Amino acid sequence: MSTRILPVVGDADAARSITTLLSQLPDAEPAAPVGDSTSLIDTLARLAAESIDELPEVVLVHERIGPVPALELIREVALRFPAVGVILVTTDAGPGLFAAAMDSGARGLVGLPLSYEELAQRVQAAAAWSVGVRRHLGQGADVFTGPGGTVITVSGAKGGVGTTMVAVQLALAARASGMNTALADLDLQAGDIASYLDVQFRRSIVDLASIQDISPRVLQDAVYLHPSGIGMLLAPGEGERGEEVNERSVRQIVSALRNRYEVVVIDCGTQMNSANAAAIEMADTTLLLTTPDVVSVRAAKRMVRLWDRLQIRKAEETVIVVNRHNRSTEIQPPLIERITSTRVARVTIPANFKELQAAVDAGRMQDLESKSTVKQAMWGLAGELGLVRAPEGGEKNTKLKGDRGSVGVLRGRSRQQD
Repeated sequence: MSTRILPVVGDADAARSITTLLSQLPDAEPAAPVGDSTSLIDTLARLAAESIDELPEVVLVHERIGPVPALELIREVALRFPAVGVILVTTDAGPGLFAAAMDSGARGLVGLPLSYEELAQRVQAAAAWSVGVRRHLGQGADVFTGPGGTVITVSGAKGGVGTTMVAVQLALAARASGMNTALADLDLQAGDIASYLDVQFRRSIVDLASIQDISPRVLQDAVYLHPSGIGMLLAPGEGERGEEVNERSVRQIVSALRNRYEVVVIDCGTQMNSANAAAIEMADTTLLLTTPDVVSVRAAKRMVRLWDRLQIRKAEETVIVVNRHNRSTEIQPPLIERITSTRVARVTIPANFKELQAAVDAGRMQDLESKSTVKQAMWGLAGELGLVRAPEGGEKNTKLKGDRGSVGVLRGRSRQQD
């Protein structure tokens, strides 16, 4: 049986060298190299959508791959495609990096310059492991193998701009169009999605924080299935427990949700910490809500600059959503776009709280009347973002997707406010 090997190398000279050596391995079937992390994930997702047997047994990740750093890429592949054996190719073969690579989910490490014997040994071991995992999967093991859905985060420039309401309505719109949808609350100290949808549920995101491998069954136990059909992962009832959710756990949780649902909407609140920063980094689309007033727009500008300084998300990859818009105000979307150096969503949400008050007070946002101009705007925003399934024969919505390749980490920083 031949071993399919997919090299992931950004440098052309290194790619030729690795491909040449791979072609000399017995029973090896090397594929054409992919040049960046995004291409790798897209390729694996496409193959996994056909069948797990279409995936390569071994993926070789070069240390200088980008835009996602090598160890982060290995972690994502290990979480989303557990039947693939990943090997890190690096000039630093020391014990420190070896331990870090194993913690990320690698099945081996090969030092540069490449040695035929070492490469053959590592590839053979990773391939044998991959074959064993696939045999186990064939017996109905409970693991993720799907290609993954769209993740969108919703953050507020400051408190009170409507972040949770927009997140809830985006999820409701996606579900109403037939999309399998999850709504997660990462406003860990003050999350209130449960109140907006009249939910009482004892489990929360904290129940997943200490779990190393989140299987579909474990995820299902922590998710509340709302009558609307949305899967809800709630913030803890005791705000202090939010500190148990860290960057590592969020990356695993978001990956698990991405592989279970077509659309994942995450309410990140208004305060920055390492947990919601990780979600924003991983998102396909990042929304930042503001209202058309000086204080809010200044807060939005500060948040955009904060994300850029900490390498969480570039300004051009952020989509500003204007809530409580009024054509008579001096601050209009084009001005907000210039001030924040972002792009502003075409759909703005009008200022008409009277339409919302009854549903908000009752905690039943799912019952908001369809004729509400505010609801129509928020569902129109979902359409603009590509979160709803287009009717058969109609044109598909175009997604405003940011580049997931910009990955930075909040290291050594705890809660940072806007």
